[in-house]
Amino acid sequence: MWTRLVQWVDERLMVSPLWRDLADHPVPDHVNPSEHVKAFVYCFGGVTFLLIIAQFVTGMFLALYYVPDIINSYNSTHYIMTQVAFGSQVLAMHNWGSSLIIIMVTLHMLRIYWMGAYRKPRELNWIVGSLMMLIILGFGFTGYLLPWDEKAYFATQVGVNFVKYVPFIGNALFLAVAGGPSIGAATLSRFFAVHVLFLPAALLGLLGLHFLMIRRNGITGPY
Repeated sequence: MWTRLVQWVDERLMVSPLWRDLADHPVPDHVNPSEHVKAFVYCFGGVTFLLIIAQFVTGMFLALYYVPDIINSYNSTHYIMTQVAFGSQVLAMHNWGSSLIIIMVTLHMLRIYWMGAYRKPRELNWIVGSLMMLIILGFGFTGYLLPWDEKAYFATQVGVNFVKYVPFIGNALFLAVAGGPSIGAATLSRFFAVHVLFLPAALLGLLGLHFLMIRRNGITGPY
């Protein structure tokens, strides 16, 4: 029954030909672990992508219980950790995953730079990757405030105050980030919106462009 249903859907959406066009392409020998002893370094990008998926999934479950306001943010986080089934594990996966993504994307970028894979015709892909790294750092910065505990509050206050030192536009930039003259309800609301709406949309768009260029240019080896 399920096989016939899948075939029926596939005939109408043409999923199989599309998947073959996207996924069926030759992989160079230097990426094959059985052919090259250093092939594991080519896994950094794939591991980063899997971690991003894990962050999206755990974040969606956390959003079911999290309340983004200064009165209930801490209490909802505490509720997730103490009352929700597997809530503390999901929250821990989300917290540790944010750090692991930064580590893996840094290793991935270092691998690209070390092997010269940013050179022609892959310059644009290097720029897109750099933008994605900034977005991932943005995820970490905006997400740190969401538990709304003492450590998150003062750490965010230090980070937000740095933008005041930007020449000419520092004060205006601070007001735009903080939502007011100090860290408060508007800051939490903005950070939550950026964390769950703006940054994911930007990251998904850049990921699609990144994979498209990898598909067009192929996987390069060391120069």
